[in-house]
Amino acid sequence: MPNPNPHNSISNETSSLRFKCCLIAYSFLMRVLAPVLRIKAAKRGKKEPGYLYAVDERFAKYGDATKESVRRFKPGAIWIHAVSLGETNAALVLVKALLGYQQERGNELESIRFVFTHSTATGRQAGCELINTLGLDESNAAQVWYPWDTPGGVQRFLDHFRPRIGLLMETEVWPNMVLRAKRAGVPLILVNARMNEKSFKSARYVGLFAKTVYQNLSAVLAQTPADALRLKALGAPVVGTLGNLKFDASVSTDQITNGARFVEYFYKKYKKRIALFASSRQGEEALLLHALIANRTLSEGVQWLIVPRHPQRFAEVIGLAVQLGFAVSKRTSLSAAADQSVINGDENTEYFEQDIPNPSKLPEIWIGNTVGEMHFYYSISSVALLGGSFEPLGGQNLIEAAACGCPVVMGPHVFNFTHAAEQACRRGAALQAQSLQEACARAHHITLDEQTQSQMSGKALAFAGENKGAVAKTVQALRGYL
Repeated sequence: MPNPNPHNSISNETSSLRFKCCLIAYSFLMRVLAPVLRIKAAKRGKKEPGYLYAVDERFAKYGDATKESVRRFKPGAIWIHAVSLGETNAALVLVKALLGYQQERGNELESIRFVFTHSTATGRQAGCELINTLGLDESNAAQVWYPWDTPGGVQRFLDHFRPRIGLLMETEVWPNMVLRAKRAGVPLILVNARMNEKSFKSARYVGLFAKTVYQNLSAVLAQTPADALRLKALGAPVVGTLGNLKFDASVSTDQITNGARFVEYFYKKYKKRIALFASSRQGEEALLLHALIANRTLSEGVQWLIVPRHPQRFAEVIGLAVQLGFAVSKRTSLSAAADQSVINGDENTEYFEQDIPNPSKLPEIWIGNTVGEMHFYYSISSVALLGGSFEPLGGQNLIEAAACGCPVVMGPHVFNFTHAAEQACRRGAALQAQSLQEACARAHHITLDEQTQSQMSGKALAFAGENKGAVAKTVQALRGYL
């Protein structure tokens, strides 16, 4: 029987051929760039040794540098890809819920096992902490680098682990990843999915190639209606708009309690409140320090604390502050017992220990040079500047600050968390400034105005509480695949 619409058939064949040509070119480029990945890992490893660990895993080669438990890991696990710290924090919420779901179902489900993949050293470290926090072990949790996106590398990864399902956290979609998983019969679901305007325009620019990749995902669970619309425009099979998993993250009650005690001790002793620059990125610390030099009143009654986003930059930020003439104190105590000794009046122990004296009489700067204590840092702070929002980097996660009752002052660049940022501002949990200098002034006012600070703190907690529930919806959406 003749084709009733031969033009469509020809068009489809042409589109398919174009896509195949693009995929061949892309895969060739990824193969050519593979040696560059080794060089990049070696360079980054000088500052962050985690990048030097098991580099062959990035090419799905599981030899002597890989744990034997990983080499012999039983097939059929749930594969979770969480590229870095933020995605791994969201994965923690989801994995905890999946374990709870398994427990509820009892013997109806085989014991759930997980394969975690990451692309950054920070993400891998957070993944290790996730495994320990949830009491997983080598029998039910494996952790490796996600392989470089070549056809051979992805295929070796899939052949080795043979996962029953893949959950990609938030944004991480790679062409060979998607296509090889579909060929292997592994459902691949983009979970807690977000797509900002900048990424959307980039994907649209690639056109048919990007659209075909997104079409081959098994399902997409979007965070917000705007994310869902952009992803649908790319052909992604969006099956729900479920909210942000990060609202369901637990807050460390120990860190919050410890922080509250410290605030009482610190104010009683020094009559100062604390303002935090949370998850600051390169270039932003210099803006803050120069603002404090230009306007000394910003330090009146306020102790400024900087917590850089990336641990490998701790020494760099300390060096910058010293170079500009600030006295610097670093966070040194991770021990609750040691922290309690400060509260009890032991002058021989400090939460922040001075590393560099104050030669120029500039105000002292605290550097939070520890990992895993953000809830403590938020709990001791009256207000937080949002890192990544004062340079065109898209902003960091403000949900964590809100959950700790810490008001936020953000800059103009929040395209990674547009919906949450707009909601927080509407609810009175956050303010937006157009420059870091303006943000410093507003943060200084909030810090010293007890009534404003208290009101914003309460609204931050309410904002965080109102948006919980995404994890239950996500588990419900995944039940058919489990």
